[in-house]
Amino acid sequence: MSTNTEYDPNALVDEREAASILCYSVRALQNWRHRGGGPRFVKVSSRSVRYRRTDLAAWVEERLVSHTSQPT
Repeated sequence: MSTNTEYDPNALVDEREAASILCYSVRALQNWRHRGGGPRFVKVSSRSVRYRRTDLAAWVEERLVSHTSQPT
């Protein structure tokens, strides 16, 4: 039985797919990893990172606001 990772909230995605999900560039994700402030990630090896879909969704949820004068 194969698992459809598109609907698995704990599935790991590479930085290219994570950037696509968030509508940001891969470079933006790299900057956030270096400086902090981006979504949580999994460091698979010294040169490889992945993102859980649940962490990407949580990061977006943390930034929801209802009006422009709401503090972020």
